[in-house]
Amino acid sequence: MLVSSLIIASAGLTASLWVAFAVAILVIVIISKGLIVVRQAEVVIIERLGKYYKTLNSGLHLVIPVFDHPTTIHWRYNKIDYQGNTITIQRVENRISLRETVYDFPRQNVITKDNVSININALLYFQVTDPYKAVYEISNLPEAIEKLTQTSLRNVIGELTLDHTLTSRDSINAKLTDILDEATDKWGVKVNRVELQEIMPPEEIRTAMEKEMRAERDKRAKILTADAEREYQIRVAEGEKLAKIARAEGEAQSKLLVADAERKSIELIAEAVKGSNVDPAQYQVALKYVQAFAQLVQKGDKTVVLPYESSALLGSVKTLADIFKQ
Repeated sequence: MLVSSLIIASAGLTASLWVAFAVAILVIVIISKGLIVVRQAEVVIIERLGKYYKTLNSGLHLVIPVFDHPTTIHWRYNKIDYQGNTITIQRVENRISLRETVYDFPRQNVITKDNVSININALLYFQVTDPYKAVYEISNLPEAIEKLTQTSLRNVIGELTLDHTLTSRDSINAKLTDILDEATDKWGVKVNRVELQEIMPPEEIRTAMEKEMRAERDKRAKILTADAEREYQIRVAEGEKLAKIARAEGEAQSKLLVADAERKSIELIAEAVKGSNVDPAQYQVALKYVQAFAQLVQKGDKTVVLPYESSALLGSVKTLADIFKQ
């Protein structure tokens, strides 16, 4: 009987231990289910019995399992595959990122004001500022932002011609940013900027644009050549003008020097014949005649024909002889 009692007591103790162990495991599981670790720059929206309860910021939090559970939100990620292509992955997350997110929208077809169909690839940078609105004001936030961006882009491009679209990227980006930021404010989203990556006109338009660009370059080259030739001609003319001015100034200076030398010669002659009855001017003329006569004789002709005025020359020579005698 004693042995039987001991066996029964031992069995009861073992059962109690197993029950206690099971209860401890259950408590640990419940507590672990109620522990939520929120990382930096993330928040978790908690609903209690299907109703918003509170927002959990970064850190360790304890909630009541079964009654409290995180709400979910659609999110989108961009991933690069092994071929280098960008793949967009959509997931249902229970955590909301407060960091700036980049959406690379697929290339879409839009029509300009002058009825030209072009393909545009856009980038959108946005940030969740109010997690409560991002969860409860819109059902699928990434898809809503994408559709809104596409429609807004079509409206903005539809007001511009192709030339304005290609040359007004900054204004288009600014206008899209203002439109999207205002529209997504009620969703708790802040659109920081929109960037147009590529604007691809049709092939025939690109060919025409290349021809126009080449023609414009040829025109600019011809204009530059003509300007250079004109500048060259102007500089050559200015050089010739300066050369002529320099030559004229040199000749004028030479004539002034010759005249001054003659003046000084006459003064010296006048000083030499001072006190005699010889006219200095006549003496100077006589010297000129003698020089001219010498040039005639030096030509080597056997016969020298003297003009009628040679009598003056002879008189001048006689005058010279008188002067030399004196």
